[in-house]
Amino acid sequence: MQVKTFKANDMSAALRMVKTEFGTEAMILSSRLEKRRGLLGCFSRPYYEITAAHDRAPAVISAPLPEKETGEANALAEFRKSMLAPLARELKELRTRVEQLTPRVADREPLKEAPKQALKEPFMSERRPDLPTFDRQLRAFQHTESVLVPRSLPCSEVEELKKVLLRSVVKKDKARPEENSAAPEQARSKARQAVLELLADDLRVSGVGEQETRTLMAPVAAAAARGESEVGLRKILKDSISASINCALSLKPKKGVPRILAMVGPTGVGKTTTIAKLAANAYKHGFKIAIITIDTFRIGAVAQLQTYSGIMGLPLEVASTPQQLAQILAAHSDKQMIFIDTAGRTPRDREKLLEMKSFLDVNPAIEVHLCLSATTRDTELGKTVARFGVLPVSRVLFTKLDESESFGSIINVHLRAKLPLSYFTTGQKVPEDIETATSAKLADLIVREIKP
Repeated sequence: MQVKTFKANDMSAALRMVKTEFGTEAMILSSRLEKRRGLLGCFSRPYYEITAAHDRAPAVISAPLPEKETGEANALAEFRKSMLAPLARELKELRTRVEQLTPRVADREPLKEAPKQALKEPFMSERRPDLPTFDRQLRAFQHTESVLVPRSLPCSEVEELKKVLLRSVVKKDKARPEENSAAPEQARSKARQAVLELLADDLRVSGVGEQETRTLMAPVAAAAARGESEVGLRKILKDSISASINCALSLKPKKGVPRILAMVGPTGVGKTTTIAKLAANAYKHGFKIAIITIDTFRIGAVAQLQTYSGIMGLPLEVASTPQQLAQILAAHSDKQMIFIDTAGRTPRDREKLLEMKSFLDVNPAIEVHLCLSATTRDTELGKTVARFGVLPVSRVLFTKLDESESFGSIINVHLRAKLPLSYFTTGQKVPEDIETATSAKLADLIVREIKP
């Protein structure tokens, strides 16, 4: 069985794509109206998405193979060792599970025979996979001694097929209240478990770690045991994420003393641009500001800040030693906001990190924001946070959210490091592409809406 997802601006175009790809015998597994992902969900345009499947008959060689073509005799063995063999076992287990969740045929009302013309219609909305036919094809694959043409399904399509089948069972269960009341408690429990697995899978796809997924799903599982609907469970999951996230306050000066913010982190995460965005926003609010850089290593770092500070008419100071930094901070004690830019450091270079620590220790009032890229792998983020732990880090700031497809790593870092989130940056524009981190924003990024 071949499964593929088609996207188009309107339904008729999407159906034509299905017909062109699979022919008139295609099965429509699901159809939905989605929005294209714009800047954090904004300025997006709707589009139609259709998931379709098609049974392609395997090429069978009925005649005996000549002895000189003994290499083909091993094709079946090699094929069973390919990706399709594990896939077949997984789909067989899925079929068994779906049959267990589906009410028994004897308990259903007799179905009237549909007109033959309707059965031949290839593009039926909400058409479900023919499980008996699929079962026969699966057994034929497992027991045939013919040479098959190997073809593996992409992992994403397999996961999509599993979700479609499981949601089909859940929807049938919700659509028959008279059967629900008479169904055994065991069947209802399995239906609730299917919904929980779908939500947990959404978290894993977003990059949330296994331990973090169990923590966030705990209140959802409790609500499912009380009989909460899928829509209600999804809202409870958002609430669970929001309640688990601790965010720092927005950009506000202190009374009587300057608020000092220092940006630290690996190379290339956007520390200097983030400094410019924060300074520009503070400038727009009328705060008295000074900018300091201790990055005398990177070529052009000072020149870049000079450009921004010159546009806003702000003083820019360069500190080459911790003593110079302490003197500059004392000289600008009348300011409301002071921003310190630092050189990017490789997390493995402990000597350079300790050198930076000597700068940051000159004033205990310095807020150290660790800048991390949302596009970095989860394992690398964990190592970076641990190695930058030699610095007095008090906040975590995530950049490049506009370049990332998943945001579970933000939750992982936050829950593991126990550091509050301060800001999210979403592009290169100064000062627009930065916003205060909130738990509600992160929950919206993690939990994708699924139409019933």
